Amino acid sequence: MKKNADRFVPFCGIMAIYSDYLEKGFDWKSLNEERKKQLTTISRLRGGRSVFAYASAIGKQAPNAIDFDDLLPVQDQIRNLSGKQLDVIIETPGGFAEVVEDIVKHIRSCFEEVAVIVPGQAKSAGTIMAMAADEILMESTSALGPIDAQIIQAGKKYSAHAYLEGLEKIKKEVVDTGQLNRAYIPILQNISPGEIQNCENLQKFSKRLVTDWLSAYKFRTWTTHSTTGKPVTSAEREARAAEIAEKLCDHGHWLTHGRSIGIADLRGMKLRITDYQETPELCDAIRRYYVLLKMTFDTSNTYKIYETPNSQVYKFIQQTMPPLKAVPPNVSNALFDFTCPNCQTTTKIQANLKPKAPLVQGAVPFPTDNVFVCPACSNRNDLTKIRNQIEAQARRKIIQ
Repeated sequence: MKKNADRFVPFCGIMAIYSDYLEKGFDWKSLNEERKKQLTTISRLRGGRSVFAYASAIGKQAPNAIDFDDLLPVQDQIRNLSGKQLDVIIETPGGFAEVVEDIVKHIRSCFEEVAVIVPGQAKSAGTIMAMAADEILMESTSALGPIDAQIIQAGKKYSAHAYLEGLEKIKKEVVDTGQLNRAYIPILQNISPGEIQNCENLQKFSKRLVTDWLSAYKFRTWTTHSTTGKPVTSAEREARAAEIAEKLCDHGHWLTHGRSIGIADLRGMKLRITDYQETPELCDAIRRYYVLLKMTFDTSNTYKIYETPNSQVYKFIQQTMPPLKAVPPNVSNALFDFTCPNCQTTTKIQANLKPKAPLVQGAVPFPTDNVFVCPACSNRNDLTKIRNQIEAQARRKIIQ
C-alpha cells in the first residue's frame, strides 16, 4: 500500500495487471476462463453474493447501448443465480431508460438486496440503473454520467435539457426585445409542439426513476439524521432523492452528456458511495476482471457480454462479407481482401482449393479454424460465412 495524504490506499495498478496479462498471451478460451475466475473471487470476497456482469464494448462501432434486445439475455443469466443478494457489474455508454426500468424490475423481483459495481463507466442510462442499487461500489477512475435524455433531430443528437433551454433563451430574447431574430425562423419552423412535449416527458421520466429508486432502495436504511439523531421521514428521503435526480439531469451544470461523474461529485450530492480501493483484495479482483473484459473486447468481435461465474451470453459484430469474384471450378485457390472491422487493416487471404497450391506473395493462408486473427490489432474475426461462400461457388472444400 502507498500513502495518499491522510489515508492509505491499496496499490493495485491497472497497468501492472494489463501488462501481466499481455505477457501471458491469453487466447479467447483463456480470457473467458480467467474472467470467470475473477467473478468467482469477487463473489467470495463479497460474502458469497451472486454476481452478474452486463458489459458493452464502449467505443466500438456496434449496437452497444442498452436496448430492448438486452432483456432476454439479462433474464436468462439472472435465472442461473440464486440467493437474496446480487452484485451487478456494469460497463455501458448508456441507452434507453425504459429498458433499464424493465431490467431493474426483473432484478428486484428476484433479489432483496442489490449492489452495483462500476469498474469503468456506467454513463447515462447506466447511471440510472446504478441509482436503483442499495449500494454503489466505485473507485477513483470509475465514472457515472449525466442522465439528461438524448434526442435525435435531422440526424443530429442533442440533450433534451439543452434543447428546452435553447427554446427558453429564444423566448426570453423575444420578450426582452419585442421581436424575433430572423436567424431563429428556420430553426423554429422545424420544431413541433410534440417534440417539445417529448423532451419534457423524457426529462421527467428519468428524474422520476432516479427519485423513486433512491427513495425505495438506496435511502431505505437512512433512518436517522447524523447531526440531530432525529428520525428521517419518507418525505425527507424523497426530497433528497429529488435533489440528486435534478442535479444528475442538469445539463446546464455538466455541460456535456459525456461528462464523467466520479466519487467526489456523487458524495458532494450527499450520496454514499463505497470506494472498493479501500479493500485491497476486492480491488484487485474487480480490476483484474475489468482488464480481462477490455482485452476480450479488444481482441474479438464481441460487443456485449452478459455473464455469471458459471454461464454467459455473448453478442458478436456480424462480419461484412468482402466482395468475392465467382470461383471457377478449375482454379487452385481463391483470393480475397479482408478488412478488419476493428482497425480497418486489409489483409489478402488465400483459400486453397487444390492440394499443395503455392501461396501467392503477400497473402496469408485461410485459417484452419475459420478464425482470422488480425496481424495489426489481434482482433479475432469469424470467417465461417466466407468459407461457406467460397466452397459453394467452387463446389469444393477448402484444403488446409
